[in-house]
Amino acid sequence: MNSLEANIRSNTTKGQLNTIRNSGDVPAIIYGGKVENQKVSISKKLLKVLIEKENFLSNIITINISGKPQDVLPREIKYHILTDEPTHVDFLRVLPGVKIKIEVPVNFINNEMSPGLKRGGVLNIVRRKVELKCPSEKIPESLTIDLDGVDIGESFKISSIKLDPEVIPTIQGRDFVIATLAAPTVMKEPEKPAEAEATEGAEGAEGAEGATTATADGDKSGADTAKSDKKDGGDKKTSEEKK
Repeated sequence: MNSLEANIRSNTTKGQLNTIRNSGDVPAIIYGGKVENQKVSISKKLLKVLIEKENFLSNIITINISGKPQDVLPREIKYHILTDEPTHVDFLRVLPGVKIKIEVPVNFINNEMSPGLKRGGVLNIVRRKVELKCPSEKIPESLTIDLDGVDIGESFKISSIKLDPEVIPTIQGRDFVIATLAAPTVMKEPEKPAEAEATEGAEGAEGAEGATTATADGDKSGADTAKSDKKDGGDKKTSEEKK
């Protein structure tokens, strides 16, 4: 379980909050249960390390305050609008038996063992997170879907995931879909049969032969015309000489 060291803070103005942030810490508050809200500050450097980890908002963290540990759940993080640095964090106390609503991520395993993915299928993820209602001490880190042996056309519904009896999806009344393994979106064009290619080749050859014949006929006709013109010219010249 992840842990953080925290210091109690007693600031009352925005200026004091900015002083805390300028010193390298982040203001935070711990709430929930019958105990009063507690204002604390934590190291920004250590906080960012935890935020960068997967599923920060769905993992329980132990906060040590003056040597006393408290289990909490991160509920909200506020960031600076320009620098994107964390500026405030809300933590919910984890109390046995108290149920909370939380979004839990969905993980997919054994992708390489799926015959559907090997054949070019596409994993269509409908829900990357599922909202659950459960006791704070029974929050699952993730919901796991095994793709081993899964083929194209299969789907995964919430009923296919084994949950603790006290862990209940907030969506009730229907077995909602989490993901499907669909056929490829781009289908490969089938190859032309060899017989069709041969037919096309023959048609092309006939067309070329026809063109050659037409050209030859045209050349022959032109030659005959030229010969006739020459003959007429010769006859005309002979008649003129006779005169």
